[in-house]
Amino acid sequence: MILNALIEKDEFGYFAQIPELKGCVTQGKTYEEALSNIQEAAELYLESLQKEELIALENRKVFISRIEVAIHA
Repeated sequence: MILNALIEKDEFGYFAQIPELKGCVTQGKTYEEALSNIQEAAELYLESLQKEELIALENRKVFISRIEVAIHA
């Protein structure tokens, strides 16, 4: 299954989440550690789902697009 991982850097390290999996979040000191941790968290999350929930998740369409917005100061 292909999922979207969102990883952000802050002053403490890296914060990772998967928008398709509500509450599936983790962190790491490095980008690679956060990526590995979120992959493991996603696998554990998916193991906890019922068959019907997995089917619904597989059929879901999620798009992540960059947009530009104007800032009026």
